[in-house]
Amino acid sequence: MKRVLGIETSCDETAVAIVTEKKELLVNLILSQQEHAIFGGVVPEIAARAHLNHIDVLVKEALDKSGLGFTDLDAIAVTAGPGLIGGVLVGVMTAKAIAAVHRIPLVAVNHLEGHALTVRLTDEVAFPYLLLLVSGGHCQLLVVEGVGKYKRFGTTLDDAVGECFDKTAKLLGLDYPGGPVVERLAGECTDHARALKKFPLPAPLVGKEGCDFSFSGLKTAVKLTVDKLPDVIQRQDAADLCYSFQQSVAHVINDRTERALKKYLALCPEQKTPTLVVAGGVAANQMLRKGLEELSARYHVRFAAPPLKLCTDNAAMIAWAGMERFLLGMTDPPNFPVFPRWPLDPDTVKMPS
Repeated sequence: MKRVLGIETSCDETAVAIVTEKKELLVNLILSQQEHAIFGGVVPEIAARAHLNHIDVLVKEALDKSGLGFTDLDAIAVTAGPGLIGGVLVGVMTAKAIAAVHRIPLVAVNHLEGHALTVRLTDEVAFPYLLLLVSGGHCQLLVVEGVGKYKRFGTTLDDAVGECFDKTAKLLGLDYPGGPVVERLAGECTDHARALKKFPLPAPLVGKEGCDFSFSGLKTAVKLTVDKLPDVIQRQDAADLCYSFQQSVAHVINDRTERALKKYLALCPEQKTPTLVVAGGVAANQMLRKGLEELSARYHVRFAAPPLKLCTDNAAMIAWAGMERFLLGMTDPPNFPVFPRWPLDPDTVKMPS
């Protein structure tokens, strides 16, 4: 039975996991860095140093907990991008050192492909499926045709939705990361109609052609709204604003995804079980999930999403993507490069930065 150790260090989670070809998750360790909370966002230099301090300890702990040694591993999979390049380098150099010393094959994994394939670790999902990838740094709609085979329908023209959540939380003086705290506060809204009337917010690109996203206008609208509130924001106002914000995000995501779903069904009529998959950190938001589940039901499409603990950055997704690649013979030389940017569909026209 094949076993792959995965390493993930692309942002502020230092993570190590081991999976088997039978989809067993033997160990999944995640150390979320707390150093960034006071800054309201991830500081790349601090993140890289924290990865350096913890990665060796986590690799040893993963082996100890699984009862395995390096000689029991069939491959080492590691995030080679996209991400904060200092952190990516820490993980890559660790993986290369282990592979060189113990003569283990290497698999360079695209972080986005890790998210894209996670659902195949936890569920029986066949290619091709439609993927909505929503996280702090990415917002894309793609058809996953196979390992390493992607067709992009849409991406964000400016900000990612996760970034918009973080900015909203920061404007309201809430903790980082913003997604979970905004969702919890939105749940405290007791009068939804009042909230939407009190804090009307835009839903950019809704009704427009194509499947691209835009969230900068929504982010600006939240800022202008907060600027009009008293310096000490009442909790009810904050809850109402968070609810209105989430509604706008859901409206945008559902509209763009519905357009992509129609294209996917037309493109892949042979798929017996058409499936919409949502992945990435923002996929943990229960209100957004519910809207996507309802959308899938309307189109008689299966809805699938990884468990909440595998939505945010983790090494299980890297280990599994590495396993899928390894089983197809897709290993990499020891001098493979790292990529601060690494689109899943390289043939797609580059969006403006």
